[in-house]
Amino acid sequence: MTQPFELPSFYVPHPARLNPHLDEARAHSSEWAREMGMLEGSGIWEQADLDAHDYGLLCAYTHPDASAEALSLVTDWYVWVFFFDDHFLDMYKRTNDRRAGKAHLDRLPLFMPADPAAPMPEPENPVEAGLADLWRRTVPVMGEDWRIRFAESTRNLLNESLWELANIDAGRIANPVEYIEMRRKVGGAPWSAQLVEYAAGAEVPKEVSGSRALRVLMDAFSDGVHLRNDIFSYQREVEDEGELSNGILVLERFLECSTQEAAEAVNDLLTSRLQQFENTVFTELPVLFAETGLDPEGRARVMAYVKGLQDWQSGGHEWHMRSSRYMNGGGSAAGSAGEVAPGSGGALPGMPGAGNWWDRYAIGGIGTSALDILRKGAGTAQAPAAPAVRRARSHAHVPFQPVGPSRLPEFELPFALSLSPHLDGARERVVEWAERVGLLAEHPGVPGSGIWDAESMRDYDLPLCAAGIHPDASADQLDVASAWLAWGTWADDYYPRVFGSTRDLAGAKAANARLPLFMPLDGEPVPEPVNALERSLADIWERTVDPMTVEARGALRESIEVMTASWIWELSNQIQNRVPDPVDYLEMRRSTFGSELTTMLARLGHGRTVPPEVYRHGSMRALENSAMDYACMMNDVFSYQKEVEYEGELHNAVLVVQNFFNCDYPSALRIVGDLMHSRLDQFRHVAQNELPVMYEDFALGAETRETLDGYVKELENWLAGILSWHRGCRRYRPEDLERHFGAERDLAGAVRARAEAAAATGAGAGVGVGSGTGAVPLGPTGLGTASLRAPVSGAVPVSEGRTGELKAVRHCRSGAPVRAIPRGCAEPWLG
Repeated sequence: MTQPFELPSFYVPHPARLNPHLDEARAHSSEWAREMGMLEGSGIWEQADLDAHDYGLLCAYTHPDASAEALSLVTDWYVWVFFFDDHFLDMYKRTNDRRAGKAHLDRLPLFMPADPAAPMPEPENPVEAGLADLWRRTVPVMGEDWRIRFAESTRNLLNESLWELANIDAGRIANPVEYIEMRRKVGGAPWSAQLVEYAAGAEVPKEVSGSRALRVLMDAFSDGVHLRNDIFSYQREVEDEGELSNGILVLERFLECSTQEAAEAVNDLLTSRLQQFENTVFTELPVLFAETGLDPEGRARVMAYVKGLQDWQSGGHEWHMRSSRYMNGGGSAAGSAGEVAPGSGGALPGMPGAGNWWDRYAIGGIGTSALDILRKGAGTAQAPAAPAVRRARSHAHVPFQPVGPSRLPEFELPFALSLSPHLDGARERVVEWAERVGLLAEHPGVPGSGIWDAESMRDYDLPLCAAGIHPDASADQLDVASAWLAWGTWADDYYPRVFGSTRDLAGAKAANARLPLFMPLDGEPVPEPVNALERSLADIWERTVDPMTVEARGALRESIEVMTASWIWELSNQIQNRVPDPVDYLEMRRSTFGSELTTMLARLGHGRTVPPEVYRHGSMRALENSAMDYACMMNDVFSYQKEVEYEGELHNAVLVVQNFFNCDYPSALRIVGDLMHSRLDQFRHVAQNELPVMYEDFALGAETRETLDGYVKELENWLAGILSWHRGCRRYRPEDLERHFGAERDLAGAVRARAEAAAATGAGAGVGVGSGTGAVPLGPTGLGTASLRAPVSGAVPVSEGRTGELKAVRHCRSGAPVRAIPRGCAEPWLG
């Protein structure tokens, strides 16, 4: 069969190693599968199928240091999960039988009791029999925290199969953000990560298991596993099975590009996610250990877990290159005629298949691509940029570059805007409040703290946003909503100005640590505020929480802490001068924008009408996340000039897309605009198609359904109100920026002059990485390191950009105009 594309050249920074207990695991898993009824007579597999798939080899590669007993048990888990996948495909996906599929899935949690000693029902099929046996053999040796996390991951893996089934039934292909989120649950890599804890004897301590750093490690690991699998399994899934859940297919449709171009883009995202994993290990884990006071044993367990995840990535890649289940017969990932290329690590004795391939300029061998800084490539589909160039580009952005007025896509938001009749009064009252709590004054001894005055406060017009979000609010409620928006927006401006410009990460964390003191849950004494940040928060908190229960106050405080913690993430990237990975950016942007605070306030207004498990349902999360992403990207396209040119900001969706695709501003804007539209389409799809199904699945009553339908309307008001505010406020137009920033223009000019001077003198051996990114050394720069750096010419040509690769100009296909925010608009600018 002809391959639909050539395999790209993969980033595999760690060597693949083989567990010496491979033969024992193979024999055990074969016997176990037969005992569970998964082979002859199952209608799914024969012995030959299991032998060809060789899950023993997969687990021996992905768990090279596991004991014989642990490897056999882990191999049984993988036999079970792949059998479940193929069984669900034949029984329910191919027949589009959602009702029977849901009934099948509803029984499986009965075989995963929280108490290992609890009784289980009698299994009715091989899937249930295998799960029951594995659960009894695994969970007794693990702690309660792990059991809870593993059961949740297993439920996600099983239940989200219904999402795949629904998409097949509707002929619907997910948008890229939706796909990444749902693939983590459907694909099962979080589940695999938790099996790493078991196999490596590295159960992650409860004190850090819920931290951002550990969450990002698992998410980046999961995305790497799934994107790699999508590349290898495209031919089988898309061409043979009619599968719609494949990352290459998703990008083919979204970018309107060829299969080869989409495969290269998926591989680029895979590389970016692996480099996000590495950045988290080296920049976030040491801080986490110090701040939590984790003991040496706990730190060792976390690092053993990290090593286990690295082993999984490299071993999983090697297995994909050898398994008969996947397309692995050629391309730049394989040698000539699919054979292992010299220096690539070699084939196993008696084993056919290919390893990873490297060009003649690279250091040879699987597990060496982290050092592959000399690979030839112009950043195009035919010659992708080396991973080292991609990593360098993420740190190479020159801030304060002139970009001109922000350009706006067509928003096509179909939701009607209503404004509160109390808007005019709220506008004056919020300015009076801000003056009273000190937001409009400079703080003694804090350079750069005088960021707003009464004029800018009126220009920013936060009550206009509140009036659109809450059109039915009373005057008092609108004042409180306006104050929350003012506090969050002011603080979001304050942190980079006061803490970012001086790289005072410790000061920002100290400020965050005090904020919970001003959000008491149950009458605790509040200390005297020492600045406007604390004083204003204490005031709004007191005006907000009086009618709330202690539980509701705790949820609200947690959402605020999530938002302020995300500002620390922004400062950390600013200190590293690092443009974020696109997936990490979009997920953190929801917090930096305060979206989760908004949805939490709305949920609290619903009282106890809606069961908590409904809010945790995949459809509800999809509804909220798609609305959040639309609003966040809306803000980014309006604020592009303000953030990139005037503030030297790195956290903007358009800039992130420019950096990832190495394309120009108009091309990146069109991609962001298309992503906004796709997220809006998803929001409407979930509201119209998925929520009614969820209502039936939970057997919700009329009152609860009415509340949730009202919540959809609240989110529509939120989007319409935010768009109205961006169009109507005086914060983003060129004349507004000149008036508000004033002398900062001189600072921007000075930074540009220094960057231009450095470029003119040719400082450092480097590579051009696109417009305005400057020269970056490709290797160590200390004394005695010259032999480790790339030559100035020859090995790494200047990048020509990725516009040609992905045909970003195809995003002009709809003819949608892109407009700049004009000067001197008497009326609100309609984008």
